[in-house]
Amino acid sequence: MVKCTYCGKQIPMGRGITYVEISGKINNLCSSKCKKNRILGRDPLRLKWTAKNRESTK
Repeated sequence: MVKCTYCGKQIPMGRGITYVEISGKINNLCSSKCKKNRILGRDPLRLKWTAKNRESTK
């Protein structure tokens, strides 16, 4: 299983979105919500619904 590069959630096989940037970096995203926030450049540590935020605030 792969982790979402934005929120840190586990992605089951056959699900999710693979987003490739112009620089060649590959982003595995679990949902369109993560894709939209990644493209807008929002920091996942500042959003309460992400697993990365929950890990950092413990």
